[in-house]
This record gives sequence, C-alpha cells and structure tokens, in this order.
Amino acid sequence: MTDVVHRRHDPGLGEFTLRTLDPEGDARLLHGWVTHPKAAFWLMQDADVERVAREYRGIADHPHHAAYLGLWRDRPAFLAERYDPARVELVGLYPARPGDVGMHFLCAPTDQPVHGFTRAVITTVLDWLFADPATRRVVVEPDVRNTAVHALNAAVGFTVVGPIRKPEKDALLSVCTRDQFLAATRGDLPA
Repeated sequence: MTDVVHRRHDPGLGEFTLRTLDPEGDARLLHGWVTHPKAAFWLMQDADVERVAREYRGIADHPHHAAYLGLWRDRPAFLAERYDPARVELVGLYPARPGDVGMHFLCAPTDQPVHGFTRAVITTVLDWLFADPATRRVVVEPDVRNTAVHALNAAVGFTVVGPIRKPEKDALLSVCTRDQFLAATRGDLPA
C-alpha cells in the first residue's frame, strides 16, 4: 500500500518522494499535521485520529480521489491529494476540461522552517502531476483568505480564474498548464 509514485531531486533541498498514503498506518502522523494551528485551512482542527483515518480511507476507496504521503530526505514531510475536479470537489462549480486534475497539498508543521521548502514541495507535486501526459491543467481551490498559498501558486505558474463558493468555504479557483509551470520553474527542475 505504500508504493512510491514519484521522485524528484530539488537542486537546493535534495530528494523528495511521493508514496501512496496508508490511511491506517499514517493516520496518527497526519492527525498531528491536520489539527495543527497552521493547518486551519485544512478544516480538520477538531478531528481525532479515527476521524483522520476514516477521512483518508474514504479517499483511498474513492475512484476519483487519492492521497499520497510526501517524504523529504526519506522522512514524512507533506501530504498531497490528487482528484478529478469534474467528479470531486468542484462538480458544477467551473467549466471542467478534459485533462484537468485537482490538487491539494499540506506541509507538515515544523519548529525549524527551511527556506524554500514549501515551494520545493509544490514544485514536486506539480512535477508529479504533469509527469502524466494526460494532465493538461492542474486546478486548485484554496480558501480566498489563504494569501500565502495564493502567492506560492502564482510563483509556480498558476493563474487566477476567480472566486467560487463551495459549501465549506469561499475559494479562489486557479489553474496551471504544463507550459505555465515549466516557464515559472525551469530553474527548479532538472533538464
């Protein structure tokens, strides 16, 4: 259940890996991440370990949604989700196109932040998603108040489509094509 799906060497920070998430085995670890105050936009602040396991079991069992544990230098460091926005999260909220892939990511909380880490994580996640030739655009819908992630999204090539209303939040829909991603990150990726 913990198959490696992608590896990327970041020129400044080294090895990043994505592996399939184990809902049971990773639940306690994820619980500490999703309930941390810095993860307020993840909307699981009051979750217990069982709720986290249940949430990720549901994702693992879903035909159009999947979760992955990200490792940095072989240690758990971030969470990534991939979904079909025409069937999950954004159904009827925007004009989905063939090749659209939805994405969420969350970095583990730390008391010792590493400069450039979050950008290396999102670059790794997008590198993974665009490694699939069927992916034409990556679609994200962060909370409109999450200005830090909006700036990060812009730095890796996302363009804002506009605000949308979801049941749980007001979101800022943004999209990134492969060409936009490569133009924004060419110096971050191996040739």
